[in-house]
Formats: sequence, C-alpha cells, structure tokens
Amino acid sequence: MQETTINALVSPEGSLEILSNHEVNRLKDRSEGGLYRLFRQCALAVLNTGIETDDCKALMESHADFDVRLVPQPRGLKLELINAPGHAFVDGEMLRAIREHLFSVLRDIIYSHSIPQTAAGFRRDDPEDLTNYVFHILRNARVLQAGRQPDLVVCWGGHSIGHEEYQYSKDVGHQLGLRALSICTGCGPGAMKGPMKGATIGHAKQRVKNGRYIGITEPGIIGAEAPNPIVNELVIMPDIEKRLEAFVRCGHGVIVFPGGVGTAEEILYLLGILLHPDNADLPFPVVFTGRQENAEYFEMIDKFIRNALGDEAASKYEIIIDDPVRVAQTMKKGMKEVETFRRAMQDAYYFNWMLKIDPVFQLPFEPNHDNMRALELHRDQPVHLIAANLRKAFSGIV
Repeated sequence: MQETTINALVSPEGSLEILSNHEVNRLKDRSEGGLYRLFRQCALAVLNTGIETDDCKALMESHADFDVRLVPQPRGLKLELINAPGHAFVDGEMLRAIREHLFSVLRDIIYSHSIPQTAAGFRRDDPEDLTNYVFHILRNARVLQAGRQPDLVVCWGGHSIGHEEYQYSKDVGHQLGLRALSICTGCGPGAMKGPMKGATIGHAKQRVKNGRYIGITEPGIIGAEAPNPIVNELVIMPDIEKRLEAFVRCGHGVIVFPGGVGTAEEILYLLGILLHPDNADLPFPVVFTGRQENAEYFEMIDKFIRNALGDEAASKYEIIIDDPVRVAQTMKKGMKEVETFRRAMQDAYYFNWMLKIDPVFQLPFEPNHDNMRALELHRDQPVHLIAANLRKAFSGIV
C-alpha cells in the first residue's frame, strides 16, 4: 500500500523564526554552493522520525517528490512541505516533536554555515577556532546550560540490534534515569533509543521534570539514523569530527554498548583523546557494557585495544557485563568526580574546555584511497596518534 503524503504549512516551534534575505536565498539555492539539497535531505530524515531504516538512498528515492520551501511571513517564517510523509502528522497536524526537530535542522544548517563566513579571522585548520566553532553551535542550540551540575551521559552503540540488546540498553537507561542522569546519543534507533526510553521511565518515577534526551548527529548520518521520537534536543553538527568533539565537550561520561565498525571508531576517538598527556589527570568515566552474551565481544575489543594501544589505554575504561545497576552507580560516582575536578579547576560544567584534543582528531578526514593509503599505521609515534590513525582507518571501513 502506498504511503499517504500531506501538503502542509508549518510554523516554527521555538527554535528559529527570523532569517536574513541572504540566508533565505542560500536555503533556496539548488546549486552545489547552496543549502537547499542539504536542508531537504535533513528535513526528510526528520519527517521520518521513528521509522527505522539505515538506507539513506532508499529513503530519498521513496520520497523523490518531497519538497520543502521557505515562506516569508510578516511575523517571521513558515515552511511549506509538499508530499511530506503522512506518519509525521496526526489528524492533519504535524507531531510537535517532529516540528521542533524540523526547525532545529533549519537553525543548525544556517548557523553552522554562517560562522566560517562571518567570524573574523576564523581558520578551519586552527584547533582553538574549531573548538570555538563547536561551542558556538551548541550554545546557539541552547544545549549548554549554565548552573546545571554534571549529569549528561553519552551513550554509543549499534543502531541495528536485536530485541535483547535493545532491552538491556533500555534497562541501563532506566537505572541512569532513577539517578537523575540525562542521556546524550547519536539520536537514532537501537542502542541510541534504548537508554533514552529507559531514562524517561526512571525520570518519571523520580519526578525529574527537566530530563534531557539530547541527539547529536550530522548530515552524513541523519538519513541512515533518523532521530528517534524521544529526543527533545536535536543538534546537527557540520561533520563527523565536530559531532564527536561535541559529545566529549558537553558530555560528562560515556557508556558504550556493543556495535559495529562505527562504534569502534568512536571508541578509538575517545581513547585517543584521553591518552593525550595533557588529559592524564582529567576524570572522564567510561564504561563498556552489554549482556552476558556480549562478553566475548568486549573481550575482543579489550584485547585489540591492549595490543594496539597498550594497557594504559585499557585503564581508561571499565567493562561491566549484565549489570545495569552497577553501570549506573559507576556513572553517578564518576559525575561526582567530574564535578569536584571542574570546581577545583574553575572549569565550566557545561563545556569541557580543559580537554586537550589534538588537531588530528579535529580536522575532517576524507576516506578516499589516497588518504587511506597514507595513514601512518605504525608504533613509532605517540600512542594517542596511533589511536587517531586507527580511528581514521575504521572511518574508511564505515
């Protein structure tokens, strides 16, 4: 049966109401330098929130007649959607969460493409400028909240997992929610949705009214991992490197569930940063966890890390099998250590300024044949750079 489509005129939901003529023209521009194609792709992904697919090409082809247009209004801006997926609406009205996400996409695409053009002296190869770039995007999205104590747990793992693994990630999220911890993920299904869904129940039981379910993605991923319906703060970063930096700058700890090559890439990115000599004393709790059936997976990951990066790298994480309560307790304890350290160093709770990130982790890596061939995969270099090059190798596999 062919899916129903709807034409609709949509008003902003809190994120963005005013655009300059230049910004409107860039969003309408269908040339290579314009933003129309990027915005259309991300908008279509958001309109498919809750639809679990990992085939971006198939998604675009199945909605080839979808279009989105900007409609200037005397009081601001509206979006005209043509042949939008019917499941994004109830009784002709767009779901509020999807409407929020739609204008979050518009907000972030406009802002992230404006900074390099408007910031005086901005350089794409300067580490400080790149960190400030990440900071400004997160601040503009209102993700950074002053006065809030460390409570944000980043969860990584596979987006295409079985029911038992999903249930385990949900159980972990439930225990985190019972301890008033919030969740940040890549915003998709699977091990990204499970912790959020579990946390909503934990927050409800504890009457936590300001629980956060932050989804951080980027244009190359959002089509394959459309936001899950629980995400209440969506951020679109310009590329994978900015996305990864956003995770470790605003998150206070990381939980890793079983996943594929993409999860291995994230692990290597994180360990490469934590292994930098300047980060030796910086508290950052990391837990690898899964069901008993996943124990062999983590044994393999642990063995690979020890062989490639050494025992020091393995000291940066703890493996906890089949014990959601202990995982949550470990994270809660880690949050206290992060809070104590940040207060002593007078560093912000909401953005980890002290974390040293080598430029090799910040500059975008294009995984083509020449770049893959040029990777320095040898031991005659600092261990954090070994991790950086391995991360690029896994990025090429992804």
